Amino acid sequence: MRAYSRSGPHLDPRLLGAFLAVAEELHFTRAAARLYVAQQALSRDIRRLERELGADLFVRTTRQVSLTADGARLLPYARRVLAAQEELLSAFVRGREERPLLVDVNSQGLASGRVLDRARELAPDVELMARFESGLTGAAGEMLAGRLDASFGRFAGLDPVLRARLEQQPVRYEPMAVVLPADHHLAELDAVPLAALAGETVYAGAGNPRTLEWTDLARHLFEGRGIELAPPAPVAIGAEEFRRVMARTRTPVLAVADFPAMAGTVLKPLIDPVPLSPLSLVWRKGLVHPGIDALRRAAVELVGEEGWLRRPVDGWIPATDALIMMSHS
Repeated sequence: MRAYSRSGPHLDPRLLGAFLAVAEELHFTRAAARLYVAQQALSRDIRRLERELGADLFVRTTRQVSLTADGARLLPYARRVLAAQEELLSAFVRGREERPLLVDVNSQGLASGRVLDRARELAPDVELMARFESGLTGAAGEMLAGRLDASFGRFAGLDPVLRARLEQQPVRYEPMAVVLPADHHLAELDAVPLAALAGETVYAGAGNPRTLEWTDLARHLFEGRGIELAPPAPVAIGAEEFRRVMARTRTPVLAVADFPAMAGTVLKPLIDPVPLSPLSLVWRKGLVHPGIDALRRAAVELVGEEGWLRRPVDGWIPATDALIMMSHS
């Protein structure tokens, strides 16, 4: 074999695949057909491999192709390298498909939980495990770290740097609501006009680093309406602790219409206009898993059945959110 640099060549496995096809077929036309490439492209790959190895691998005549001594010496190595590559890829793909898919649904009783339930029906052999991360900002960090696979929430509220590394599929424009103490002066209304909240202080997760996208949505909604955003407070973890803190502070809480009922409170839809919380299914770019496919199919089915992506005529949503949701619908 001819000499090459001490640092050694860098071999593209694709070139070894081209070599193996020609070595087994001993015919460039048949090898090109086997690889679904043009014969000229196959010839270029073989010449490139010969340059990188510093060796002639084939004897070519007008009538036949045969292996040189160096080609025959390379053949078992090429087979072992390509077999190892196939084994590695198969193990990783199989591992991705067999491991559970970790799905954040934020809280029980929400639209995200319905998507998860439908996905389980569509893919009964796939393990879809629920997580409760309470906020898309927090979940995004977990997804990028590989500790979580999918979540739901307001995609436009994420930092653009995070959005660039994630995929999203719009699921629903969720009508928003307010959770009030049962004896609040607005609790008797069937629905609460936004103007009626003027002068009120409403909690929307301020100070919680995991729910920045929700607090930002509240700021947009409250701006110019005389509604104050409640200051940061210690984060209550779990429904029982949340109920206890709310009973003590008696602060109204911004929520969505599907927010689970809590003792001592009432949930009232907001109107005039109807504020909407844009909900998307979000997952890490490049993630391949049958559970993601099931979640996406489930979301499409529910959107069709429930009309989740039809915006009310009097619906309110920030312009940036509208653009992002429409561009991916």
